[in-house]
Amino acid sequence: MSIKEEMSKRRTFAIISHPDAGKTTLTEKLLLTGNLIRSAGTVKGKKSGKFATSDWMEIEKQRGISVTSSVMNFPYRDYQVNILDTPGHEDFSEDTYRTLTAVDSVVMIIDATKGIEAQTLKLFKVCKMRGIPIFTFINKMDREGRDPFELMEEIEDVLEIETYPMTWPAGMGKRFLGVFDRNHETFVRYTGNETEDVIPYKELENSQYAELTDDATYQESEEQLMLLDEAGENFDREKVMRGEQTPVFFGSALAPFGVEAFFDTFIDMAPEPAPRRSTEGVVSPDDPEFSGFIFKIQANMNPQHRDRVAFVRICSGKFERGMNVTLGRTGKTFKLAQSQQFVASSRGTVEEAYAGDIIGIYDPNVYRIGDTILTGKSVFEYDELPQFPPEEFKKVTAKNVMKSKQFKKGIEQLVQEGAIQLFKRYRFEDYILGAVGQLQYDVFEYRMKNEYNVEVDLQTLGERIPRWLNPEQVNEALFDERNMLVQDREGNPLVLFKNDFSLKWFKDNNPDIELIDLFEVNQYDQQY
Repeated sequence: MSIKEEMSKRRTFAIISHPDAGKTTLTEKLLLTGNLIRSAGTVKGKKSGKFATSDWMEIEKQRGISVTSSVMNFPYRDYQVNILDTPGHEDFSEDTYRTLTAVDSVVMIIDATKGIEAQTLKLFKVCKMRGIPIFTFINKMDREGRDPFELMEEIEDVLEIETYPMTWPAGMGKRFLGVFDRNHETFVRYTGNETEDVIPYKELENSQYAELTDDATYQESEEQLMLLDEAGENFDREKVMRGEQTPVFFGSALAPFGVEAFFDTFIDMAPEPAPRRSTEGVVSPDDPEFSGFIFKIQANMNPQHRDRVAFVRICSGKFERGMNVTLGRTGKTFKLAQSQQFVASSRGTVEEAYAGDIIGIYDPNVYRIGDTILTGKSVFEYDELPQFPPEEFKKVTAKNVMKSKQFKKGIEQLVQEGAIQLFKRYRFEDYILGAVGQLQYDVFEYRMKNEYNVEVDLQTLGERIPRWLNPEQVNEALFDERNMLVQDREGNPLVLFKNDFSLKWFKDNNPDIELIDLFEVNQYDQQY
């Protein structure tokens, strides 16, 4: 089969949502649908001992949360599916933002009882900026929730995107009868167990379904469906591909119900890998030369071997195990002898892969997030991945000074994953960590103790406002503890301002010094 044919069978997408909307539960049910696991775990599986496959890290199992993006690969029908399950918690949004650069579409989960929540809105805006096609799954229809029309109106008003209900619910909670599948012209009846009764529209007139069709809830939903057919928006796949219309599905991931109807339609509609921008122009996915970029690095997926895995989104050509690739940033050549595909932390050797696939390669401590690897005579790099400034800063030290070697190694490896950022005081060896929120520090502290056997002290510097400086304008005499001068991992100077007042005072008194807001730079880069 040709590279173009293989590429066209790839479906690579991320699942995003607010915490507790059902993101990891839906992921588990999709793995179940793909016959990849025999029984689905749950995120909150502490009592039963059954945990979500995508939550592989020990702290995720203990807390019942996802704190790192997981990658799952499996075949479904004639397609090769790559699912990226992302952290819902806002403290890990940077990991999610980077993950969104590696996908071709997104499934957005909305809780039917709560509607649009803060993290959903934030992640949606990133998708919108990047023009990523968005498919919506409204979850928990087997509970009492908000009116479906009200939910769709909220999606259109708050997210400013057109909706098209691909399935339509008949009731909710105890009155939930199932969904009308408009795409396949069937009614999928909710039975309360894991089987779904699929009835073609034409057969609903048969007397054997009279109990269903005579139900007042069913009849009300049928009238609503007729209203949608007559007065609702028309489905427009081109709009979906541009991120201007979202197909909406209703169901329950936990039941599970409506998942298979959603997935079958989604797989057919979701886009195949698209061309990508690089420093040498646009690269087509069916280009014969292999290329890809590293969007995630994970240390200690196998704690016994202290391994490091770099996750690569293949953008063009064909990957073959053992091939030699060039690292765009340095021009050096490496042999990719160890390569894997994943179901969370479970892994298997992959011999070949194509544009759209996500693979893991062994990292001998040479790769960075955002690196491009490629074959061919032309050496280029894909667009830089977004970086986001931390909001909270803490000085970190080892409780036991005799463990300084493990301490430095642990910090170096965990920082390279991108969940936390490392800074050093000018002229000092003080380590300062920057993160979006407290949960990232909790995970860092836990992993330092459990993976590197180092207990750490974290001394808060509070919320600070980071602004990068032009190296030629650095004057150490202008800075003190309130406005702390530090360097990032690359040696670039920046100031951690105590508060807005300190920042404004500095600007007023030093108008010639350029202060760079990394977040504004990122927003500009994403939009243009």
